[in-house]
Amino acid sequence: MMSVHAPQPDDATTTGSCCRRCGTCCHKGGPALHLQDRSLLMSGKIPVKRLFTIRQGEPAYDNVRGVIIPAQTDILKIKGIAGDTGMCRFFDPVRCACRIYAFRPAQCRVLTCWNTAAIRGMYDRDRLTRGHLLDRPAGLRDLVDEHQAKCDYRQVAYLAQRIRKGPDRLAAVDSLMAVIRYDHSLRQVTVERTRLDAELLDFLFGRPISTMMQMFHLRLAKVDGVVTINEAV
Repeated sequence: MMSVHAPQPDDATTTGSCCRRCGTCCHKGGPALHLQDRSLLMSGKIPVKRLFTIRQGEPAYDNVRGVIIPAQTDILKIKGIAGDTGMCRFFDPVRCACRIYAFRPAQCRVLTCWNTAAIRGMYDRDRLTRGHLLDRPAGLRDLVDEHQAKCDYRQVAYLAQRIRKGPDRLAAVDSLMAVIRYDHSLRQVTVERTRLDAELLDFLFGRPISTMMQMFHLRLAKVDGVVTINEAV
């Protein structure tokens, strides 16, 4: 059973140098994980199926720089609560408390909202990646590597640019739709052939590319019964 760290009477303060247990940081999303968090995953204290991967090259918001830039490596993050991806899955909004406080990740341990120097110092260092956790089962690493190669976000970004500005827009649409179909198919086949928990897919392959089109100012649309890609308006 998960432990819950509930605020104690002496936890609350109106000063700017102590946590008030307001939950603001938890509402802004789950933490990214670092190498020192690997034992939490390997021991099952944080289930891997509760993670999603921001894949290398994927546009992502950099909290320190305050801009959206391509991820330089995998970033493993804790999933949000279903229907509210802006809130950490392990945050208890009723008690305004962390359900895994005793074994919370490294970013949560160092974060102090009144002085962010510590978390800024570790933010993009020693990232935990899928490769650190894919020792078993056998074969999954090969699937992940194949998916990364065929669904490379650098290629997605290139095709998106051609769709928005290039003279060969229709060819670029066909190419990007092929990537999206491959991404979707691989997820289905992986579950069917390995009997893997479908909740692990966002960790193994990142979020479905079809759901990420807005990051490239595109959207999926159905025209005459055929799914295609248009510029977002």
